[in-house]
Amino acid sequence: MNYGFANIYWRDMIRFVRFRTMLISSLLQPALWLGFFGIAMSSSFDSLMSGVPIPPGAHAVGYLTFMAAGIIAMTTLFTSLFGGMIILFDKNWGLMREILASPMPRDHVIIGIGLSGMTKSFIQAIIIMVFGILIGAGFFVGFSAVHIVIAVVGILVFVAVFALGFLFLSAGIAISMETPEGMQGIMTLLTMPIFFASNALYPLNAFPEFLKVISTYNPMTLLINGIRYFAIGDDFVAMGTHYVYTTNDILLSFGGLVVFALIMYVFACWRFNKAVVT
Repeated sequence: MNYGFANIYWRDMIRFVRFRTMLISSLLQPALWLGFFGIAMSSSFDSLMSGVPIPPGAHAVGYLTFMAAGIIAMTTLFTSLFGGMIILFDKNWGLMREILASPMPRDHVIIGIGLSGMTKSFIQAIIIMVFGILIGAGFFVGFSAVHIVIAVVGILVFVAVFALGFLFLSAGIAISMETPEGMQGIMTLLTMPIFFASNALYPLNAFPEFLKVISTYNPMTLLINGIRYFAIGDDFVAMGTHYVYTTNDILLSFGGLVVFALIMYVFACWRFNKAVVT
């Protein structure tokens, strides 16, 4: 059996560990978001929402807790969308020509890049959760040890499917591009609407109706639903909004991410099979 994807995976992970600047910056950026933006904004929003009544059975969470889940999703999005950049570098350095000319199936390149990007997202998600708790995010409050383990696994499963979807998208775009500048332009163009048209920083009920529909089916919103369900609970109030998540809601969110990842995988395979690297 051909395990070429494992070689692609290990090569990318070794590059990630050895390039200290990339490693440190990828871990510091989300911490800085939480440390500066989260703490600064939480005091303002929490004071504004202090008089909001809490429905029976629900518990109130601060803005830092609310947005920490969004920061996990944001970091996963950025890491995944730019994860395909290594494919473009390999094209420009002549390495991709050798890889595609080898007996290794082309979809193994996609799978290897996807798995390495997913691993990086796991590392970042865990670091953000730990750092968020240290600075005051109310994750896993009142959870038993077993419940915490189940919750962390649930979060990582959501992160994995989301990351794979955007890594496949990034790989499909990268194999079609010629310059890093063009690739970066497209990734930046995609990042902003995906991030801000989600419930990462604010509730969806403040959106106009047409944007609310788009945001509801935004893969990033689906990921954040899963993270908040596992990290905060199924019944809480944040930013003046009462959130109630049922098991069906979470299963639908997860199913939406799976469908998105499968579509992006088909797209990436199609672009790789059409690619001609000289």
